[in-house]
Amino acid sequence: MDGIVGILLAAGVGQRFDPTGRRLKLLEPAPAGPHAGVPLALASARNLLNAVGTVYAVVRPADDDVGQQRLHALLSDAGCRLVICEQAREGMGASLACGVRATADAKGWVIALADMPAIEPGSIRAVARALAEGYDTAAAFFGERRGHPVGFANSLYAELAALSGDDGARRILAMQPPHRVSVADRGVLLDLDTPAGLKASL
Repeated sequence: MDGIVGILLAAGVGQRFDPTGRRLKLLEPAPAGPHAGVPLALASARNLLNAVGTVYAVVRPADDDVGQQRLHALLSDAGCRLVICEQAREGMGASLACGVRATADAKGWVIALADMPAIEPGSIRAVARALAEGYDTAAAFFGERRGHPVGFANSLYAELAALSGDDGARRILAMQPPHRVSVADRGVLLDLDTPAGLKASL
């Protein structure tokens, strides 16, 4: 699967997790599983690195934010290449566009979220394999439910690079429905948005 890279979206503020902004969700410990106790973002990064090898982590500027500085260090030390997205506060679409523009020569991208630490590397590899086989878009499905990660071929570079706001790539996926990659992995649906959700997943 040469030329297909992973993009880890790790620039979110986690507003639903902590409206005060004092706790950085991505540094919270992952629930039970192979990465139990490891910061969410690091667990997610390890799964993506295991599956595709080359990973770019999109992060917000650290400035004097100690939490962001720690996040940058964790991801960099794990083997991710950092993409500092100055437009991160605009939303997920802006972060995704930053990651794609930084890797314009890739043959395709597997987009993963840093707050989804339970996705098995095999599920990620299956999505990458679908791109290698020629599909323009692909996504992991558990039963009838679409989960993450989602993959895009380089043929959609212009559309991805132009994304903005917080809708992510929904419009692109509406126009180009993803190839269904069926997996027996509930982790593709486990998105940890709130402290209650994190506790309930234990």
